[in-house]
Amino acid sequence: MQGCIQKKGKVYYAVITLGKRRKWYKGGRTRKDAQRVLNENLAELDAGTFKEIPKTSFKEFGTFWLQNYVEGNLKPSTSKSYTRIVTKNLSCFDDRTLTDITTGQLQAYVTKRLKLVTAKTVCNDIMVVKELFKHAKKWGYLKVNPAEDVDRPKMKSTTIDILTPDEFKLLLENTHHYYQTAFLTAFLTGLRAGELWALQWGDIDWNSNRLYVRRAVWYGQIVEPKSKTSIRKVDIPQQLVSELKRWKLECPISELDLVFPGQLGSFSNHVFVVNRHFYSALRRAGLRHVSFHSLRHSNASLRIQAGQNIKYISEQLGHSTIKITLDIYGHLFNDSNFTRQQVEMLDNSFTSVRKPLENPDQRTSTSTDELRNHLKLVGEKDGGGIRI
Repeated sequence: MQGCIQKKGKVYYAVITLGKRRKWYKGGRTRKDAQRVLNENLAELDAGTFKEIPKTSFKEFGTFWLQNYVEGNLKPSTSKSYTRIVTKNLSCFDDRTLTDITTGQLQAYVTKRLKLVTAKTVCNDIMVVKELFKHAKKWGYLKVNPAEDVDRPKMKSTTIDILTPDEFKLLLENTHHYYQTAFLTAFLTGLRAGELWALQWGDIDWNSNRLYVRRAVWYGQIVEPKSKTSIRKVDIPQQLVSELKRWKLECPISELDLVFPGQLGSFSNHVFVVNRHFYSALRRAGLRHVSFHSLRHSNASLRIQAGQNIKYISEQLGHSTIKITLDIYGHLFNDSNFTRQQVEMLDNSFTSVRKPLENPDQRTSTSTDELRNHLKLVGEKDGGGIRI
């Protein structure tokens, strides 16, 4: 067994001789890259852990990965998104051998893609690329993961559209009666659209003023909520409880016991509701065009303005971590009204502390007496060895 480094074109290769066979391993653009690959393979041969890497094209492994990991482990909506990215967006790598794809080639893909789509879309692509190559290495199709060092593009902070309570009231006044309670629920709870349309009457606890998010609907199918933390209990105000009770008397009968069924009793078609009723209500109300998801953003804004605890807000919205809540809504904590409110809350909390400060002599005397008593007690416990 012996090894050497050879150059073909602009690429250096690590070459290992195994009996009468010669194995070529792509190193990179420099001799140092090839030397590293050579050393790794020789070390594995010496340790007896060397394994042949099967020659597989990106397309072949991509298909294998989608069938054996994505389809069985991810939500249908996520699976569909991953499939589109692998089969369409990344099709430029289809004919390349998986082991020949380099970090530089993947980074070049990022640069080229940024000229056509937004940074957010490119980040979605790279997330899939990193997952795919991570499994390729884990399953023995690669020794080195070229996607590990690929840099994601920086995303510009996007403006979050929210509706003020007055604007939402105007929207509600111009909404078809059938969807008024649904829109009000979205605004006062911050539920995602899929969670809202999948809500069942059994999910509402009338005694404790709570509703439970246990499922979501996606293209007419029941699916699990977005994440484990999305399965949650959401506290609802008395105003909404009263409106839901009133709506229960009017709500069409649904085999699935849906709170907000479509007018034929099945799941509401989100696209239809938004296009036909939500956007129409915005136009009639003379409001700017915002997405239905803005109702969720508006709820988060109201919670922040009300001074709710950030952990509580995160739990109510079903975010997996507080960091996600801060990443999305952190700028709202810098709002002047919010800042003023926090200062007032801090000022009020110090009311009891301020009173002793009005008589500093008394404060000093009291503090000293308390210290004496404390030390006296400690001295008695320790044998009376402390005096002041």
